[in-house]
Amino acid sequence: MIPALGNALPRLDTLRLDGISSPTTSAASTASAGQGFATAMADIAREAAQTMKSAEATSIQGVNGQASTQAVVDAVMGAERTLQTAVALRDKVVSAYLELSRMSI
Repeated sequence: MIPALGNALPRLDTLRLDGISSPTTSAASTASAGQGFATAMADIAREAAQTMKSAEATSIQGVNGQASTQAVVDAVMGAERTLQTAVALRDKVVSAYLELSRMSI
């Protein structure tokens, strides 16, 4: 799983989609919650991109003989988990959008 996703989940639970904190959240949890859903998703995307770049760099080092096989395999497996998580998030977003588009007004 993307490390930023694990860090963002507690923040997502305390926020509404419009970024306004719910009345049950305290000022301290709101301050630690960040700017909102969009910020949490941006953090997740940034972390995913960084993981992919790191795996690519490690793979290149492995081809040049500067990194061990274990380091390359670990980096590639981490990139694969990141990609699978990103695809799962995309599928959920598309599914939610389709569900909303089917609702009658």
